[in-house]
Amino acid sequence: MSNVPVIALKLQGSAEISETTQRYFEKCQEKLGLVPNVLIAYAFDDTKLRAFTDMYNDLMLGASALSKLEREMIAVVVSSVNRCFYCLTAHGAAVRQLSGDPKLGEMMVMNYRAADLPPRQKAMLDFAHKLTERPAEIEEHDRQALRDVGFSDRDIWDIASVTAFFNMSNRVAAATDMRPNDEYHSMAR
Repeated sequence: MSNVPVIALKLQGSAEISETTQRYFEKCQEKLGLVPNVLIAYAFDDTKLRAFTDMYNDLMLGASALSKLEREMIAVVVSSVNRCFYCLTAHGAAVRQLSGDPKLGEMMVMNYRAADLPPRQKAMLDFAHKLTERPAEIEEHDRQALRDVGFSDRDIWDIASVTAFFNMSNRVAAATDMRPNDEYHSMAR
């Protein structure tokens, strides 16, 4: 845990990690081979950690017509707009891993428009990009563009929710100097 976020280190110095959190971290280590630094950053408060993980798990792993890869692609596009080093690194690795295409992961990080994407994914990412960069300009024609490529209103809700979650996460990561685990840099290359 050498890349633990600076703020988390200060908070952990004055707070004990609960037994529940410790068990959760052990499960992460077993399943992922690491404990993501974002979880360590939230470990100062079990309630906040649980709120974060519950929302993340619902949005990124829960029932949705969006694939896991598509949700990770949204995370990367949002994080690219916001220049979030943590999320670009962690979720860029997830895109590389889920797609089996290291180039796609890099294109998502640098400029998703350079990727050869189907119209459905391009429309989804255009919407997430605009919602991140210019939320006050989202209008019915933006939602209709998603419907035109096959997204339902529920899908639009999911796209917007994932986009909003990563905008929040990016801001917390920037405010606390959260750094990605070193392991993410070499994953799926």
